[in-house]
Amino acid sequence: MADCEKEEAHNLMNVIHGISAIQMEFEWVLHEEVHSSLSQLRNILMECAQRFPLALFGNDQHNKTDRFVFAAPHDQVKCVAVLTGDSITNAEVNFKVQRQQNINMRTSIQTEHPWKLQQIQDAANHLQQAIAHIDNVDRHYPFKTSDEVMHVLGNILGCLQRSRTSLIVPRKKTIDDLIKSRNMKSLNPNLPENLAISFYIQSYKLVLAIYQLENAHGNVKYETQQAECSVPWLNDALVLLTIALQLCQRLKDKVSLNKTILNFFTLSEIFFRSVFFLNTKILQLVLTFLQQWLGNEIYHV
Repeated sequence: MADCEKEEAHNLMNVIHGISAIQMEFEWVLHEEVHSSLSQLRNILMECAQRFPLALFGNDQHNKTDRFVFAAPHDQVKCVAVLTGDSITNAEVNFKVQRQQNINMRTSIQTEHPWKLQQIQDAANHLQQAIAHIDNVDRHYPFKTSDEVMHVLGNILGCLQRSRTSLIVPRKKTIDDLIKSRNMKSLNPNLPENLAISFYIQSYKLVLAIYQLENAHGNVKYETQQAECSVPWLNDALVLLTIALQLCQRLKDKVSLNKTILNFFTLSEIFFRSVFFLNTKILQLVLTFLQQWLGNEIYHV
């Protein structure tokens, strides 16, 4: 065997051994690391569920009750509210009407007509779905392909992203929607038709917004006042959701990278085998295929 042929054979064996090592590493990730990471992820999500003031997976506590005092610039808006589970069950709201500072408005929320914070329930539902996706995977199930893992992780990531987004980005509503909303019927006494209020979650804060409508020459405009308060359990839940998202995304990226590397070296093996065993004509077909797959210029031999 000529020296050049020996060198080609040596290179081919190195590629084959490299592929074998990568394949073993990939199988270890699929069979061991994925399950270990899912278990770790579930523990984080269960801890997150404990922060919610609702009965969730493994959380048998009754709806937790907290009292919050809202703060606003220049005391234009004053509010004390009681949050029970995902609803404001009691609140006293006082505010000054803009451009009419001598007029004070007052309204309240009573226990029998609570103000529903749908964002909390939505975030909790998505969190429970993420945990359910993990529980649907048998701890001893041997994943056979990266596609199986990517499908599971994609479902979990989707739930976690929706849960986090529910708490960070409140749904936008028109003034007309706010005025006609079921929650506005919780107020006692009712507000005048040109006034509306809204309670919503934004990140770790509970926000009270007051809208004052004005009809100027047929165009309806509104001015807004806000008061807010920090909700400690929201901050804890968001931190844990972020940690869970990062862990899940890292695992997904690792599986995807291993798959890409394995595919690349498998093609390299095909290439070296072509060089060593096949004639120039067949080698040219392999090079053409590699050119199309990699999207790079490969020169003809």
